[in-house]
Amino acid sequence: MDSSSGSSVGFTRKGSAGLIVAIAVVVILLVALPAYRWFFLISVLIGLVIAGGLALWHRLHPIKEAEVENKRPLGL
Repeated sequence: MDSSSGSSVGFTRKGSAGLIVAIAVVVILLVALPAYRWFFLISVLIGLVIAGGLALWHRLHPIKEAEVENKRPLGL
């Protein structure tokens, strides 16, 4: 099976390693730099407020099938 088709399910080893490195860098920065803690906290709060607002908006204004013009733009 061709792995470049984009249909693989799950995590790849390379992707998992990148995720672990990213989490480790964030944890190290949170421990080492007090100012980064505030930046991280404010960023997470802003992200949660925006995500909650978008979830609420899409719950109250669902997309109707008639509003979607071209469901298969590539003809696949």
